[in-house]
Amino acid sequence: MKNLIFSSLLLMALPAMGAETYMEAPASAPEIVVPDSTGFKFTDIKVLPTTPVKDQNKSGTCWSFSGNSFLEEDVLRKGGPELDIAEMYTVRQCYIDKAKKYIQTQGNINFAQGGGFPDVVYVVKNYGVVPEEAYPGLNYGEKKHSHYEMADALKAYLDAVMKNPNKKLSTAWLPGFIGILDAYLGPEPTSFTYNGKTYTPRSFADEMGINAGDYVSVTSFTHHPFYEPFALEIADNWLWEKSQNVPMEEMKEIVDNAIDKGYTIAWAADVSEGGFKWRNGYAVNPEPKTGDDLQGTELSRWVQLSDKDREDATYDIKGPVKEKTVTQDMRQKTFENFETTDDHGMVIVGVAKDQEGNRYYKVKNSWDTNQLYGGYLYVSEPYFLEKTISIMVNKEAIPGKIAKKLTL
Repeated sequence: MKNLIFSSLLLMALPAMGAETYMEAPASAPEIVVPDSTGFKFTDIKVLPTTPVKDQNKSGTCWSFSGNSFLEEDVLRKGGPELDIAEMYTVRQCYIDKAKKYIQTQGNINFAQGGGFPDVVYVVKNYGVVPEEAYPGLNYGEKKHSHYEMADALKAYLDAVMKNPNKKLSTAWLPGFIGILDAYLGPEPTSFTYNGKTYTPRSFADEMGINAGDYVSVTSFTHHPFYEPFALEIADNWLWEKSQNVPMEEMKEIVDNAIDKGYTIAWAADVSEGGFKWRNGYAVNPEPKTGDDLQGTELSRWVQLSDKDREDATYDIKGPVKEKTVTQDMRQKTFENFETTDDHGMVIVGVAKDQEGNRYYKVKNSWDTNQLYGGYLYVSEPYFLEKTISIMVNKEAIPGKIAKKLTL
């Protein structure tokens, strides 16, 4: 996913609500988030144990933050320790293998900061896992991640190599590329000490019970057969990894079953819609209005509208609104028309309802905690149904009848 990095979100003036303990709320006394000017009043129904919210800051690495958070929560679910996995170790290993593929394909894959959840699993399988303290990835004079300079330098270097002026690639190109990564992120930790014990990335992953074979990517589109895997046609799928394809209702059933059974879900979605209000802590999918000036056309894509059209075509959201009835065909059309785009990765950690009884997913983000709900937001079911690109779950979280269709 090509994460949208909104500076205004990272620098917003809203005060944080303070730390909360996110767990299943007792049925007799549910935890209620105090409503404010947003008009929403959310009640947490079930929230799974999570590790703390992190801050990707000025880096397009949401896929690594959310993917590794998903792994951290799976370790918690199994009774393991609270981990802080090094996102930049995952980023480093992907950059190296992505660079090799970029050169091999003569630049005919996307080389950028973005990625996907399968990238995280790929690194677990091929390299292992490293704790944050062993590889913070801040070797360039910054206290928070800021990858603009590094990303530009890496891309420019590869493009220079690809010109191949000697008509043959030298043996120095890959060490040179790794040298740039070493300068910015730090040399690769081949071994490290954690809680008094020495590990390699492989042995650490094994001891923490992080097994790449436990996880599967799931999506829902009709341009490929259901119950057969296919490689999602999105730019950041540089690995060409495949996702299992199920009907929209079954994708939602997987998420609901996962939460019910105690599993969090990695969630890749479009966040460039007018109903995605990060500062206010919610995402809804309003049923569009029509107007004479719009010639009766229902408009849904916020970024394509003028200021006047936005005012006329969308609800003034001041609380729960009437939302779209999402269909499989709607999902397909908005994906094919680039109305639904691969923007951002987060983690679904629970379910909630608003004051009118509408159901939401509680979602953990990686845009720091200086936001209304301390780094979490509430995503309506209609928003999830239309704007989900893919999810990643533990195979055990998939209902048996669906797993059987997928031959998992």
